[in-house]
Amino acid sequence: MPEEVLFEFETKMERAEIAGYLRRVADSMDAGDPITLSAGDQSTTLDPSARPVFEVNVEREGPADGPTELSVEFEIEWPEDGDDGGSLSIE
Repeated sequence: MPEEVLFEFETKMERAEIAGYLRRVADSMDAGDPITLSAGDQSTTLDPSARPVFEVNVEREGPADGPTELSVEFEIEWPEDGDDGGSLSIE
């Protein structure tokens, strides 16, 4: 299935503001509560499964002979149907 963007937001912020947003997400996840994201006329509510996949990527982007940009991406993913995918067995 092709990727469908349900919500997107990007702006420059102070580091403390970003930390506040991440704390609110972490607090909601810790409490098992849904997470609602809103910006302008966009809004979406997510309810991560009990054991989602957590992925962290650090990337360097830019031309080989020019200035580069670093980024860190935190991704939490789970099946929309609620199936956690089962478990691994090795015999």
